[in-house]
Amino acid sequence: MEPNLPDVVLWSIPAFVLLTVLEMVSYRLHPDDEAAGYDAKDAATSVTMGLGSLVFDLLWKIPVVAIYAALYELTPLRVPVLWWTVLLMLLAQDFFYYWSHRGHHVIRILWACHVVHHSSRKFNLTTALRQPWTSLTSWPFYLPLIALGVHPAALAFCSSANLVYQFWVHTERVDKLPRPFEFVLNTPSHHRVHHASQGGYLDRNFGGILILWDRLFGSFAPETERPVFGLTKNISTHNPFRVATHEYAAIARDVRSAATWSERAGRVFRGPGWQPSRPAVPATPVPARPHAATERTG
Repeated sequence: MEPNLPDVVLWSIPAFVLLTVLEMVSYRLHPDDEAAGYDAKDAATSVTMGLGSLVFDLLWKIPVVAIYAALYELTPLRVPVLWWTVLLMLLAQDFFYYWSHRGHHVIRILWACHVVHHSSRKFNLTTALRQPWTSLTSWPFYLPLIALGVHPAALAFCSSANLVYQFWVHTERVDKLPRPFEFVLNTPSHHRVHHASQGGYLDRNFGGILILWDRLFGSFAPETERPVFGLTKNISTHNPFRVATHEYAAIARDVRSAATWSERAGRVFRGPGWQPSRPAVPATPVPARPHAATERTG
């Protein structure tokens, strides 16, 4: 029997709109420096990406739900939907979200999907809406939960709750929270680090609701300097189709120009910044200088 759980994303839309408006008003009344705040074209692109993701997610859910349902029928395990098991499922989903998120940063073909979310050079609540249109890459990370008897609808509820929580951490208007909250939870300060392009901040703070996973698995970095948001190589476009596909196009170009099959595989499955090692060019030998005595003869 399918559990009757609310659609938390749908119920949260009014709060999303209200918080975004309040953030915009706060910048009007108390402007920060030029790097912060809103850019109309950038915000419009983020909203367009979010609306597009809703459409494409409906398509991707068809095969994913079929796979989850088949696996759920095959496993003999069943996790009942009770208040305390839902809390445990939220915890477990957040754990697997951490590894999915981390994987989408260190495997280039997965990064091609997730890079959309990092492509804005602004960091505000509309950035949370800048979602990919190819989110079919996340479902394998949650197969263990289905195999353990979590109903697909319960997993969908937990994933939606995780997504809703992350909306509010996309802001520069909230400074650091009291230390106990900063130690346990993903906060705006931690997530600003995640969206930064500085070297020391790259590939850090992958947590969804909890930052504890980053502390446990060595990927945590505190916010010590103001982040510079965006990519290490930014894209200069507000075209939603280019935003959604630019990294896939870059992968295709690199694969075409690759010299070997191992390089082609590396361009797809290694990290986004991976470069193949080139054989060292042997140095041209320098002729030995004749002995001084020889120079004087003749």
